[in-house]
Amino acid sequence: MNEKIGLALIVIGVLFDISGCIGLVRLPDVYSRIQASTTCVVLGTTLILVGSLVILGSLPATIKGVICILFMLITSSVAAHALSRAAHRSGVPLWDKSVVDRYAEDGEGDAGPEGADKEAQS
Repeated sequence: MNEKIGLALIVIGVLFDISGCIGLVRLPDVYSRIQASTTCVVLGTTLILVGSLVILGSLPATIKGVICILFMLITSSVAAHALSRAAHRSGVPLWDKSVVDRYAEDGEGDAGPEGADKEAQS
């Protein structure tokens, strides 16, 4: 029974990973691609790890798997934010049909290298 549940979780995780890869190819701008890849790959990889843990069922594997999942959840969101902020600061344009630009509303888009120096000094 555990093997069936584990395999189902792994298959669902692989499908999420594939949809993230399709999003990298199909979406129009870098910001949408970052969002698609981060969301799908984190969810997909988490499901693959959980499925593997269900199949294995041992305590040491579960501890290592939970640590890997936590590390991935924390680092992927921070990396996605850093990439999108760097892209915005370097002037990568949003898609023409984008509705909201939160960085520009907060004044982050105007900082550039000079703004970064001013921020570091204050």
